[in-house]
Amino acid sequence: MKKALFLSYLILFATSAFSQILKPISWEVSLSDNSPEVGDEIEVRFKAKIEKDWYLYSSDFDPDLGPMVTEFEFISSDTYQLLGEIQPINPLRRYDSVVWEGEYSYFKKEGLFIQKVKILKEDFKISGNYLYQVCSDVDGKCIPFDNEFSLPSKTKDLKKKTELDQEGSSLWSILLTAFLAGLVALLTPCVYPMIPITVSIFLKQSKSKREGITKALIYGLSIIVFFSLLGFLISFIWGFTALNELSTHWLFNLIIFSVFIVFALSFFGLFEMTLPSGLVNKIDKQADRGGFIGIFFMAITLVLVSFSCTFPIVGTALINTLSGGSILEGTMAMFGFSLAFAIPFTGFAIFPAWLKSIPESGGWLNSVKVVLGFLELALALKFLSVADLAYHWELLDREVFIALWIAIFGLLGLYLIGKLKLKSDSDSDKISVARLILAVATFSFVISLLPGLWGAPLKSLSGFLPPMSTHNFNLLQEEAGGNTCEDPKYNDILHWPHGLNGYFEYKQALACAKEQGKPVFIDFTGHGCVNCREMEQRVWSDPEVLKRLSKDFVLVALYVDDRTKLPESDWYQSTYDGKTKKTIGQQNADFQITQFNNNAQPFYVIINAEEEMLIAPKAYDLDISVFVDFLDKALENHLNDAAL
Repeated sequence: MKKALFLSYLILFATSAFSQILKPISWEVSLSDNSPEVGDEIEVRFKAKIEKDWYLYSSDFDPDLGPMVTEFEFISSDTYQLLGEIQPINPLRRYDSVVWEGEYSYFKKEGLFIQKVKILKEDFKISGNYLYQVCSDVDGKCIPFDNEFSLPSKTKDLKKKTELDQEGSSLWSILLTAFLAGLVALLTPCVYPMIPITVSIFLKQSKSKREGITKALIYGLSIIVFFSLLGFLISFIWGFTALNELSTHWLFNLIIFSVFIVFALSFFGLFEMTLPSGLVNKIDKQADRGGFIGIFFMAITLVLVSFSCTFPIVGTALINTLSGGSILEGTMAMFGFSLAFAIPFTGFAIFPAWLKSIPESGGWLNSVKVVLGFLELALALKFLSVADLAYHWELLDREVFIALWIAIFGLLGLYLIGKLKLKSDSDSDKISVARLILAVATFSFVISLLPGLWGAPLKSLSGFLPPMSTHNFNLLQEEAGGNTCEDPKYNDILHWPHGLNGYFEYKQALACAKEQGKPVFIDFTGHGCVNCREMEQRVWSDPEVLKRLSKDFVLVALYVDDRTKLPESDWYQSTYDGKTKKTIGQQNADFQITQFNNNAQPFYVIINAEEEMLIAPKAYDLDISVFVDFLDKALENHLNDAAL
């Protein structure tokens, strides 16, 4: 008895480490005019301040996607009239092909929602509530909230926010990717031979080395200015024609898919993409004017002449960047591309002796184009997959996608070892060491794809491949099973992963645990919880974990963000916040807070049939051995208590 009492105190002490009521967000609700007249149209503004490393889901994406959409409910009144729908102001957007299988929008640092209303009476009152969810970038916690509001209030007017700041890390990533694309463009047959020729012209036409270096600097700067301006203009035009809204539209993605196919065929040598010769000749004539203006047009001529090689590469960089619809990102992409493009012309002018060390032009330049063509083909399938998933065409299921990638990269491997040749390739029976190394890497990649045809998760490629749910057959995964006494409530709308069987209501699971004499494994989870899905895919999928979950415990998953409305007879008023809990999610979230003093997910609790904790709760942790130990110790404590 003393041992059991000591264990209870130990668990209570350990649990204190998990006791945390987090609220990493604050709201300010106000009116654009605190003294409106009858008939005035004003704005109700909901401004959120979000702590660092947290984000807030927006209100303008498909609620069936998975993440919890922010929702605003206004209480009907004859004192005001709603005008249109509430609008989120400049949310960020992200496409997720692994967990949510679609695009969602969210806010970082700050968020702003605006609802226009018309005042009908002088003594107006605007009230209601808003439901939302914030998640952590660090440990994946997702926390739902339900707030009430009532206006007019004495809050200060909000300052208009035109655009959210882009994350610095994202811009650096775009810059680096575009820079690497520019380096690749230098190795194409249209550009590479021009480097020594252009540098030689600068040096021969200059009276001194200093003058040659100056001209080369202006030449490189002209390339950067041209491409950066091009990126700005394209981003401005497309970014403000709702490109971000179109990024999951079937027509948009089919167009991009077709463009990438055209790029690939051009790299394979089926045809050349060139600009009208008249335009190129006019620009070339301007280069003969001399001086700084002549150098600028000389740089533009290079860009136009190399169009057939560089356009597919720069187009690929722009298409991927513009999915976010940001002018800054589009400009940054073209700046990075042009920076890499311009550096050799300036660098070799400053150090002309380096020209002797670069490889001579030859057939290897065409090989670079062909390799890029294969990569364009592989990337094109991603855009087709987006449209296929969004509209459930089922044309490009996971195994079909993998099979096509195996074919594409298999042919690339054959090309690299010289077993496959195109008409534009030079005749040579020898391959370089570099091509051999690339061929080995390519064939290794192809072999690693093969298990995916039979259901292997291929976790490292999950961002490119369609989700596992589209796989029509899976020979590698077995049904895990579980301990249930009756059909679980809500099993028509809620599901367990990996074929596990369990409940979705606490009382039903507790009753079954009493009947079977097993402990209860409580999984506080959410539809919008990314780390919950990651735990399920990377930890729960382990055979040792599945074996324990299915045999030793009665499972219950409590979704804290599910909005299924319960019968009015099941509603209750929370002792925590005094609010009426009407939905499955609201009641589960309230249960987690009031019983375990925690509101973050994932959160795992193991109790016995008397509702006593058997071990300190556990949160997000991808260490499989730690999770197995967590389950084993809880079961051991349960058996020891039962023996007393």
